[in-house]
Amino acid sequence: MTPRWQKSSYCSEGASCVHVTAAAETIHLTESSDPARVILTAAPAAFDAFIAVLKEESPRV
Repeated sequence: MTPRWQKSSYCSEGASCVHVTAAAETIHLTESSDPARVILTAAPAAFDAFIAVLKEESPRV
């Protein structure tokens, strides 16, 4: 099955964007401007922890 990638809601038009998809107990991330098309794979719990850290450390707008 071909993964269905979702673009980050923080991505502006034409910008380099993070894309995410989920499949069979894994989360996959990639970045649109990466010429090697590297895919980072994480377990859901690890991905949740990653997002929690980003939310804690991101500047408040």
